[in-house]
Amino acid sequence: MTDGVNIAFSPAVARVPRGRDAPQADHGGASFRGKISFMIGALSWSRAPRHSPNFMDWKMGASLSLIPELEEVVQHGSRQKRVETLRRITALFLDGARSYNDQHVGLFDDVFGILIEEIEAKARAELANRLAPVSNAPVNVLRRLAHDDDIAVAGPVLKLASRLPEDDLVGVARTKSQAHLQAISARPTLGEAVTDELVRRGDREVALRIADNRGARISKTGFSRLIERAEKDGTLAEKVGLRPDIPAPMFGELLTKATAVVHKRLLASAKPDFKAETQQVLARVSQEVGTRVAPRDYAAAQRTVLRLDRVGRLTEATLASFCSEGKYEEAVAALAALAKVPIPVADRLMGGERPDPVLIMCKAAGLSWATVKALIMARPDQTGTSSQGLDAALANFGRLSKSTAQRVVRFWQVRQNQ
Repeated sequence: MTDGVNIAFSPAVARVPRGRDAPQADHGGASFRGKISFMIGALSWSRAPRHSPNFMDWKMGASLSLIPELEEVVQHGSRQKRVETLRRITALFLDGARSYNDQHVGLFDDVFGILIEEIEAKARAELANRLAPVSNAPVNVLRRLAHDDDIAVAGPVLKLASRLPEDDLVGVARTKSQAHLQAISARPTLGEAVTDELVRRGDREVALRIADNRGARISKTGFSRLIERAEKDGTLAEKVGLRPDIPAPMFGELLTKATAVVHKRLLASAKPDFKAETQQVLARVSQEVGTRVAPRDYAAAQRTVLRLDRVGRLTEATLASFCSEGKYEEAVAALAALAKVPIPVADRLMGGERPDPVLIMCKAAGLSWATVKALIMARPDQTGTSSQGLDAALANFGRLSKSTAQRVVRFWQVRQNQ
């Protein structure tokens, strides 16, 4: 082979990482030069037009142009030079990826592993975006990119790289940021071991994505956690309930804990062949426990609101956030605190047939119409949420004075204390 260097045909195999470990690159200088020589020669031979009269010139030109450059980069190259060379090697790989065998890809893996050392995140992200969709992309470099703390680097690989082993996905889900978990949750397919970690550690956005991802397999433990979280999140409850793979007993448990509005949404969204079964379960739930299992428990929500109030973070924006996140109990507790009415009063008025009492509480608290609308939309039975109903509520809210609303609230306070 070139310059008398003996080359083994099989690439170096990196140690498989466990936990937080990441694949390590082989930095042997002479070994690296030999691999490059062999890689370019072998790839040139495998891909060049055999019957072309210029075949040998084509092959030798590729070898002679890249080998010295790579040697120089590895030994003395600046970061910028590494980036430029990395782009050339990446282009060479992408140009023939479909025709390379596992041994060719393994050699590219070794070269990528050396070139990505000490380059800036922007260049690593560029490499990740180019390699992630490739079906036979080098595994070890994919793993190193997936474990990168920078989501711009790890994100494309976590979302798209089909060759990324499940163990790596689990490891990232256990240790990395919520942005990493969100990227994993967007993969076309996910195994139970991965979704278990995502549901355990993930925030609301991760849980919603998993519930909405039909390619994600969810274990019984995963469903139990989702149902527990969905008890205070109507949007999540709806998405979990619409999954075709939810076990029947767990679907019944979900409906038992869900609000009336979630019942309606599930029934409206259910497929025709599933709607009759949904109606039967809803009827059984209503017969056994009524439209709600029991009076709402505001203890946890009240503690959350009091904690926010003590540090000066109980604001209208906080209330609006509770509404948008489907946290009904927290929204009612926050409204009660801002309007200075007891939680039982706010609970009763929010659950009434008409939205007028909600308008009074909001006006007394000095809330904007946007927040009022969010509260009306969050009410259990969603009465008054049609366009005509909202238009009427807006008109009434505009006519209502703050002083009048505060007098009515004081009356409610007195009645509650009697």
